[in-house]
Amino acid sequence: MSFTEDNYEKALIALFEQLGYTHLYGPDIDRDYYVPFYEEQLMESLCNVNRGKPQSAINEAVSKLKDIDTGSLAQKNELFMDYLQHGIEVSYFDGKEQRNDIVYLIDYEHTERNDFKIVNQWTFVEYSEKRADIVIFINGLPIVVMELKSPSREETDASEAYLQLRNYMKEIPSLFIYNVFCVMSDMACSKAGTITSKEDRYMEWKTKDGDYESTDFADYDTFFEGIFQKERFLDIVRNFVCLSKEEAGAVKILAGYHQYFAVKKAIERTKIAVQNDGKIGVFWHTQGSGKSLSMLFYAHLLQDEISQPTIVVITDRNDLDDQLYSQFAKCKDFLRQVPVQAKSREDLKSLLAGREANGIVFTTMQKFEESAEPLSLRKNIVVMTDEAHRGQYGFEEKIRMTKNDKGEDIAKRVIGNARIIHDCLPNASYIGFTGTPISTRDRDTVEVFGNYIDIYDMTQAVADGATCPVYYESRVINLNLDEATLKAIDDEYDLLADEGATEEQIEKSKKEMSHLEEILGAPETIDSLCKDILKHYEENRQYELTGKAMIVAYSRPIAMSIYNKLLELRPDWDEKVKVVMTGSNKDPEEWHDIIGNKQYKKELAKRFKDNNDPMKIAIVVDMWLTGFDVPSLATMYVYKPMSGHNLMQAIARVNRVFNGRQVDLLLTI
Repeated sequence: MSFTEDNYEKALIALFEQLGYTHLYGPDIDRDYYVPFYEEQLMESLCNVNRGKPQSAINEAVSKLKDIDTGSLAQKNELFMDYLQHGIEVSYFDGKEQRNDIVYLIDYEHTERNDFKIVNQWTFVEYSEKRADIVIFINGLPIVVMELKSPSREETDASEAYLQLRNYMKEIPSLFIYNVFCVMSDMACSKAGTITSKEDRYMEWKTKDGDYESTDFADYDTFFEGIFQKERFLDIVRNFVCLSKEEAGAVKILAGYHQYFAVKKAIERTKIAVQNDGKIGVFWHTQGSGKSLSMLFYAHLLQDEISQPTIVVITDRNDLDDQLYSQFAKCKDFLRQVPVQAKSREDLKSLLAGREANGIVFTTMQKFEESAEPLSLRKNIVVMTDEAHRGQYGFEEKIRMTKNDKGEDIAKRVIGNARIIHDCLPNASYIGFTGTPISTRDRDTVEVFGNYIDIYDMTQAVADGATCPVYYESRVINLNLDEATLKAIDDEYDLLADEGATEEQIEKSKKEMSHLEEILGAPETIDSLCKDILKHYEENRQYELTGKAMIVAYSRPIAMSIYNKLLELRPDWDEKVKVVMTGSNKDPEEWHDIIGNKQYKKELAKRFKDNNDPMKIAIVVDMWLTGFDVPSLATMYVYKPMSGHNLMQAIARVNRVFNGRQVDLLLTI
């Protein structure tokens, strides 16, 4: 006998009943089909959740729920999520005076006080009459809508369920005002996403308990038990769903299983660290898997788990500080406070000294290097450091020999960045977030932060569909390099691989590489390079996705040479190809209009992210190789020695999921 959709529906109902949910059959419920929620249950549950509060307060809360009628569906849902996570402010007359209070829709502290129901065949009438396969109700609110497809019918699958859900949002949109997330499932594949998620952002939930060892294939019961165990389900609703205010409109984000369990581990480690040595640990999630959002969820949850913490977020570059701050600022409602950026060390000091609790402060590492005097002695400070790798950290104090302006040998005292930060915030606790693994030779990072909290590597991210696989193609161009030059290239790769290289080694390399730059930047070399790129791009990659590509140049002068040569070969490409790199007062005058100012670079970033914009090729040196996401970017041409975390950061520019794509290509030259 084939396993039909009806059989699957019954199997799911039985599973939910085992989890403690009450089952009801939709057509048996006497109700108004024009009301999206189960009103009778809602009134009963709100009285139970808000014990001691008068009926007039409950009535006003329900009235506010019914009156969510302004704006787009996403905007209405945003207001509901605020009600759901934080309660509804009400005002009522108690017989003597007017009072203000909050009516909560869910009791997150006492799971047993909430009503959990699974209802199949729930009919709702709006623009047309539709009947959802399964709706999960908490306290009478239809917060999860599920669409099922028959496991035995080859012509239907979970993708068809996604299309059905999108159709429901058009025909019965009011049901989705009260939605937290949706589920599409055909038993073989079950995925969850929000009302703003495209199909490729619906994700599986591959573990019941956070064990990542059995996540290659997830049975349907793993998905449903993993998410819908009552306490975890409430935790997800409260702490792991947020709205990000983007220019094009709000984007609703549901945490993936790897983010949920890793953040929970990090919180537990934090509770221990703040009472002990302050070493929380290292949170390694590969690039493209949502690390910045994990940081956001961590910061949000930390405020409930630790007594009024002040969170300091440190990056090592201004552009990364801007990007991470921007992500937090877009979710300030979820965080329940407005993050701030320190403009200087003095500003950072005043931001920390001026408060005894709370606050999310963003700063760069350079602001700590200006002085080692303590900025704050408080213990309730948690320092979140982005891209925690050896190049940034170290406790050691060393004496290194270098030369002064006259060429004389002098001794230079060098203090590790971690030592400086710890001197500034001696009683804080520290957690490091990284998208690349820590080198086995790297003891400094462990010394600063402690051991790994959680690992979500590139292999698992690709298997989960969180990132795309990256394919490499070596483009061999005959540059007629001699043995000495080839050895120089090999030496630079070796230096890049040694993340503990000293300043003297780096300076020596710069001098030696000046000869290499002359060869790699020679007119005949650039000519060969650009002709090869053009041939490959025009014959292949311009047709891949939206045709977006990135060229990574060895140096700033070489980037300009590539730009000029491409325009010489393709004069009509002035809007198609742009240079993105830092400028200098010493730059040739003709560079200034090409490089532009900070605002111009922001405009280029916006254009490159726009799939329909004529800007298709970005020539970069270092900018945009970390923390800059363009999901449709499918091709990268690398004309530069890269190794270790630098290479992994670059790879991440072309591993983002975009419209269900499966293939990305990283080209190395």
